[in-house]
This record gives sequence, structure tokens and C-alpha cells, in this order.
Amino acid sequence: MSAIVSSATIRHLRGSAQKARLVVDLIRGKRVGEAQWVLASTKKYAAAHIKKLLDSVVANAVDRNPEINPDELFVHTAFVDEGFRMKRVRPAPQGRAYRVQKRTCHITMMLGMEE
Repeated sequence: MSAIVSSATIRHLRGSAQKARLVVDLIRGKRVGEAQWVLASTKKYAAAHIKKLLDSVVANAVDRNPEINPDELFVHTAFVDEGFRMKRVRPAPQGRAYRVQKRTCHITMMLGMEE
């Protein structure tokens, strides 16, 4: 069994939840060092933001308890929820208008430590 050490959330990240889930699925259950390497080598828009979130969660864990070794932490839980949609209008032929939905998402990550 593992205990959750710290957590952090990104809210209202521009980009769809479906695309962010592709990146989050790559790191779920991995150790922090391996997850950072995977995120650094992934060429997706959300990867940079998720790497920043991972660094924040590690910093939160170390601030809470300075005796924690960051190398012993792993990504216990990571999930992506859909955020609000910005509705915009795009010009279309013959005086019509197309509706454009700019999607956002919320990403939550929790780190665990094996006991």
C-alpha cells in the first residue's frame, strides 16, 4: 500500500481534455524521475504544462516534509477533467456564422510514496 504525499491541480488549461489524457496516461504509476523524462521527450502541447505540474507537486511534497527523498516518489493518481468551453463565432459563407468551441481542462496529480 502507498500513502499520498502531496497533490496539485492545473485549472483552465487551454486545450481539450482528450488530448491532455493522452499525455497523462503515459506517466500514471511511474516514478518521478522517469515521468519527468517521459514528459521532456513527449512532443505534445500539454506535456510542458504537465511537467510543470509534476515539478510543483514534488516541490509541495518536499516543502511539507523535508525528509522525503524525491526519488522515492511516484505518480499515484493523475486525471484530467473537462473545463468550461469558450464559445466564439467564426464567419461562414453567405452571411452565416459557425460556432467555435475553445475547450479547456483541469489536471490533478497526486504523488505517493511506497511504504
